[in-house]
Amino acid sequence: MEEALTDKTVTISPASANLEQDDVDVQKHDHTQLSEETKSLDCSKSDSKLDKDDGKYQAGENSESNSVLEFKCRGDKTGDIIKHDDLSKMDESRDLESKYHCGKLNNDIQQVGLRQGKNLESKPEKGTELTMGENLAKEESDPVFDGVEVRRMEANTSASFRSLGADPKSEGSVWPEKARALRKLVKAKSVVAVTSFIRALSGRRTEFGQFPVDEGKEAPDSVKDTEPTETSQKPLDRSAWNPLKYIMSSRDVDPDNKTEQGVGVIEEPPEPIIMKGKIILYTRLGCQNCKEVRLFLYNKMLRYVEINIDVYPSRKLELEKFTGSCAVPKVFFNEIVIGGLSELKGLDESGELEDKIDYLINEAPTFEAPLPPLSGEDDVSSSGSIDELALIVRKMKESIVVKDRFYKMRRFCNCFLGSEAIDFLSETQYLEREEAIEFARKLASKLFFRHVLDENLFEDGNHLYWFLDGDPIVSSQCYNIPRGIIEAKPKSIIEIASRLRFLSCAIFEAYTSEDGKHVDYRTIHGSEEFARYLRIIEELQRIGFQDIRREQRLSFFINLYNMMAIHAILVLGHPDGALERRRLFGDFKYVIGGCTYSLLEIQNGILRANQRAPYNLMKPFAVNDKRSKAALPYPEPLIHFALVSGTRSGPALRCYSPANIDKELMDSARSFLRGGGLTIDVDAKVAYVSKILKWFSVDFGKNEAEILKHASNYLEPADSEALLELLASGQLKVVYQLYDWGLNL
Repeated sequence: MEEALTDKTVTISPASANLEQDDVDVQKHDHTQLSEETKSLDCSKSDSKLDKDDGKYQAGENSESNSVLEFKCRGDKTGDIIKHDDLSKMDESRDLESKYHCGKLNNDIQQVGLRQGKNLESKPEKGTELTMGENLAKEESDPVFDGVEVRRMEANTSASFRSLGADPKSEGSVWPEKARALRKLVKAKSVVAVTSFIRALSGRRTEFGQFPVDEGKEAPDSVKDTEPTETSQKPLDRSAWNPLKYIMSSRDVDPDNKTEQGVGVIEEPPEPIIMKGKIILYTRLGCQNCKEVRLFLYNKMLRYVEINIDVYPSRKLELEKFTGSCAVPKVFFNEIVIGGLSELKGLDESGELEDKIDYLINEAPTFEAPLPPLSGEDDVSSSGSIDELALIVRKMKESIVVKDRFYKMRRFCNCFLGSEAIDFLSETQYLEREEAIEFARKLASKLFFRHVLDENLFEDGNHLYWFLDGDPIVSSQCYNIPRGIIEAKPKSIIEIASRLRFLSCAIFEAYTSEDGKHVDYRTIHGSEEFARYLRIIEELQRIGFQDIRREQRLSFFINLYNMMAIHAILVLGHPDGALERRRLFGDFKYVIGGCTYSLLEIQNGILRANQRAPYNLMKPFAVNDKRSKAALPYPEPLIHFALVSGTRSGPALRCYSPANIDKELMDSARSFLRGGGLTIDVDAKVAYVSKILKWFSVDFGKNEAEILKHASNYLEPADSEALLELLASGQLKVVYQLYDWGLNL
């Protein structure tokens, strides 16, 4: 054994000033033996000496070729001497233990001279002494796997590694601790690997930079090193969430990787001129000159505030007061009336427009200038009579106990007992118990609350019920109930659908391109029109729409879907991958008529007559799902050319009215298919088809030939004839186009 340790040895002696008094007594008692052992040490006086101030030894002249790790015990047991030859430049005990478990640690480790108390010394034949005082202090602070420090692990065992001279029994007691540490390491590494794989699969970029560390545990070194420069982040609530930074624009995409990521190149929008003044533009719906004025100001990089006199009818009087007429468009530079499109072009040709722009840059508007639209101005959503039943329900929520309860071996959150509700109604409304039950059923029929399992409308006893805004899905995933149940009386679905269509038209005209393929999400987010839309959708909570006609149902849900998709993108951001898209389409919901609906459920459950979505095994609505009553009687294939989910390969945005819904859907189909959704190369005998026709092929036909025949009805006559001839000859090859999931900015 001594021959194997001829070159390099390590001696660690208890010379620290921090040793306890009992250890000193042991040294005095065994002074004779200690002197004999010290004589055997070959130490160079010039290279190795004792520092009495800090109790640390210095390395000898052979220390450059040695790699030593000292584990220092601070418990009441013994320390260790670890001798090894093969390890070099190992700075952390974690890495050393990892290499040992991998079989890379040499077995030339010897445990010698186990003393009483805490002294453990070695007797090397040749070599030098080496004590790592400063490095030991650093190593003791390093976490091992789960954040527990080295010294804590050593306090439970006499040694962390196998020693050739160790007793087999003591060696066996060490292995359970090493097995637990290794198991923790494998578990931690597995979690990191699985999480990284899922993020890579979805294309998501983490905001946190590091894998989260369990609370109460010490962070690993990689996290510690970044703490001075990175602040810990926590998930933000909706009020603090800033979605606009997640809307991918062309500047966020590496030009070299755009093709690889499936993101097409979009022309960078011009940055508007920064100015103290304000431009006010008066418009109205369906005005072509208003569209041209918007385009003119956009090209001049001039930011403006639009006032649509159809959306804000009270502003007609203001416009007539300033200009003597209600004609639009009218442009104001601060308080100065510029005029319409012809006046703007005249100023531009004469060069006077630059002087006007300089005036806007340097001068703020005076009190005589028109004001931008105010919050809630001319908005009937804020009007209406108060629902007395809603006031009673609000008092009920404040009085009865709402908490988590168990029912039929399941746990339900934020629910209340039916008996407690009856007690409240009996006391406050002065009703007999039977009358209170009937009154509670009336409240339930008005969609103020429902049974947690939909077993009954309302019954007295130990049945559990949720308030509408207490349903866990409603409170966590629905975005049209931010303030709880509204207290205004529900309006008719016809009235709400009319206002929604009117407002959608105003938003699409003002904040989308003329062809409807590009959307200015940032401007929509800060507009008063979008704020009014948010107030309108709150009225959908308790409406009834089961009895409306097909045309009304079709137009209402198409318009709602398109606005809901814009709302989802503004809240959640543009999805980067498949998992984020699933969250956008499946987890962003509205409460409509007391039930929750996502974008997928509106498209596939209602508009497609409860058909399975692509690559899904289940239908959106189950057999006993009361939402199935809202579904159309049969699928509408043309809706796929009207629903816009914010992608570049999707159709154009437009509004749909119940009176002309079928004609407008056919116009949308022609526009989409003729605009690139279906192209034919007659010479190559190839048809390039949008993947929309593949994903929803069951709505268009039983096979590929029937699908193309259906689509040929909306092509140009010449293209339709060529397509039908190729289909008849059987020589047509179908190639499906790549779908661009990029945002339609």
